[in-house]
Amino acid sequence: MKIALAQLNYIIGDFDFNTSKIIDTLHSAKAQGADLVVFAELSVCAYSPCDFLEFSEFIDQCEDSARKIAEACEGIACIIGLPTKNPEIKGKDLYNSAYFIENGKVKSIVNKALLPNYDVFDEYRYFEPAVNFSCIEFKGHKIALTICEDLWNINDNPMYVISPMEELAKENPDFMINIAASPFAYNHDEERVQVLGDNCRKYKLPLFYVNQIGAQTEIIFDGGSLVFDQEGALLDELPYFQESLRFYSIEEGKIFGLNAIIHNPHNDIEQIHDALVLGIKDYFQKSGFSKAVLGLSGGIDSALVCALAAEALGSENVMAVLMPSEYSSDHSIQDALDLVANLGCKHQIIPIKEATAAFDSMMKPAFEDLPFNVAEENIQARSRGIVVMAMSNKFGYILLNTSNKSECAVGYGTLYGDMAGAISVLGDVYKTQVYKLAHFINRNGEIIPQNSIVKPPSAELRPGQKDSDSLPDYEVLDAILFQYIELKKSSSELISMGFDEAMVKRILRMVNMAEFKRKQAPPILRVSPKAFGTGRRMPIVAKYR
Repeated sequence: MKIALAQLNYIIGDFDFNTSKIIDTLHSAKAQGADLVVFAELSVCAYSPCDFLEFSEFIDQCEDSARKIAEACEGIACIIGLPTKNPEIKGKDLYNSAYFIENGKVKSIVNKALLPNYDVFDEYRYFEPAVNFSCIEFKGHKIALTICEDLWNINDNPMYVISPMEELAKENPDFMINIAASPFAYNHDEERVQVLGDNCRKYKLPLFYVNQIGAQTEIIFDGGSLVFDQEGALLDELPYFQESLRFYSIEEGKIFGLNAIIHNPHNDIEQIHDALVLGIKDYFQKSGFSKAVLGLSGGIDSALVCALAAEALGSENVMAVLMPSEYSSDHSIQDALDLVANLGCKHQIIPIKEATAAFDSMMKPAFEDLPFNVAEENIQARSRGIVVMAMSNKFGYILLNTSNKSECAVGYGTLYGDMAGAISVLGDVYKTQVYKLAHFINRNGEIIPQNSIVKPPSAELRPGQKDSDSLPDYEVLDAILFQYIELKKSSSELISMGFDEAMVKRILRMVNMAEFKRKQAPPILRVSPKAFGTGRRMPIVAKYR
């Protein structure tokens, strides 16, 4: 049997686009002699449609697309993913399903049993878990078909009482196929290889695993579809962050047609770079936009976002706006201009001194001659927000937010000012990672000016201001934030690890107190195992410290 693995980029709810892409791939695979083409989880509607699943018309369109795909599936078979209606009165209205289609007909329907309900996943909100499992017979082979989580370790979740593969293994299948929507995190590829390989060793079966690629707002899918032998050895791997169609033959349990690609994971920073570029690109293309605007300060964060945007969208589609104030240093303006010259992107210089002076004058009677403080600092940040949003409104640019995860964590940002934006590019990237990304961008020559990298970071909202005036050293701050946010360590655990007690309590208080700001922040491109947003849900009003 010749099997094609189709690793594609879908658009949520764009049924014409997704259906055409699947059918075109079917025709291409058929022309190259494939017997079976395997597509990813929920490929018909894309993952995850969230509350679109509550609209009956959405489900009807999924079924209509499946019929069109079946009609095109002549002389070949395919596996597609889609939500289907639960015919039973009890339980949820839908299943997360896979159709096995052969010669124009749906021959088998496989429903997902183990519904993830953690981090960015919320499948149990919509789907009924399956309880019945049966292998698929095709061209003399018996296939154990599962959907994503159904092939992962069920012991981590007490909700999971049935193992689909344990049931399917009783029918003595010849090999496994798993269709998935497995989001990217910089540490997830190694975990994925380990878990799937363990399943092959456990059941003594080869495995074809198909993931999708592409960004759906903040969630990024990295592809990296995999092929294993029955001993759990990784035989082949599809490229990361790229669409791919690859062919294999399986005969008497042996897999042929391998590209002999051995898993050699890229380092975390390279993966994060590739994910962010794809995240920006897909956010714009899938939303129907092409041009971005951002405030460019001369600092490292905005410089990095500008460079990533230019790579994703083309430098001609990026507008950098320099907005010097009376506290902006000459070198910051020059650093920003040097970056613009290196990238070849558009730019405007719009000073905010007159605007902030007007606000200061307007507010003076209300402020009653109180001393300069954060109120005046934030007026500057909000003046900049007004400028970049004006550029967005006037020219149809989409505003990119430039705040990093360290700032977002402790609330070091101004609501309706530098926290404005349609999408946050670095909101899941710690400041220490920002520096590493800047060096990666410069790996083949200087793009981000060296001075932007080496100078002490500053918001430049008052004379001589530095981030270190308000925040701990970023090396210490990020280490504590990582343990608290990603690893969920408590203050007592952090102190026992050797971190200074006063520092720990100060930082954790800042994180908790800034929750109200994060609730109003733009969506954040997710690149870590625990990003702010849908995967980390905290109350705003709470006493827990």
